[in-house]
Amino acid sequence: MTSTQAAFLSLSGRMLIAMPALEDPNFHKAVVLICEHTPEGALGLIVNRPVATYTVGQALAQMGIDCHNPAVAARFIYWGGPVQGEVGSVLHRPLGQWHTTLAVETTNTGMTVSRDILEAITQGEGPRDFMLMTGYAGWGEGQLEEEIKENTWIVAPFASEVLFDQRPELRWEAALDSMGIDREYEGHA
Repeated sequence: MTSTQAAFLSLSGRMLIAMPALEDPNFHKAVVLICEHTPEGALGLIVNRPVATYTVGQALAQMGIDCHNPAVAARFIYWGGPVQGEVGSVLHRPLGQWHTTLAVETTNTGMTVSRDILEAITQGEGPRDFMLMTGYAGWGEGQLEEEIKENTWIVAPFASEVLFDQRPELRWEAALDSMGIDREYEGHA
């Protein structure tokens, strides 16, 4: 075991809040749920970037899944990050029992990539809360830890009310509020 691995602290199940000075358009004012974090790298989903031109109904139709629930069909797809934009997943709570789910530690939330969850959602038998995502955010070994040291991100505890109860355009501000950060001084955080 290397000294880096011995000192490793997983951020799985935590949220990353982009610092106001982060200008990369992929992550400016982003809120990211870290779904998996190991010494080899991290995988997360940006949870506040709906794609206003692409709906769940359109995505399901492309997959050959009928959706007769107008409320589900009208929901927007979320852009989960710049890696593998052609790959879809469902971020959801409660966790449930689906074919291919990554349980996000300590959150009762899952990231599922199997078709069964989509079929259940269209039939009203799926998870209560969900976001259909395209792409994800990924970090190589030590990359996320370095970005945190450089004050690129604020690491926050999981807050389900930020992810699932808040409108997407307000999630960044709500995440800052959940940490007690006064947004009046956000440029000086």
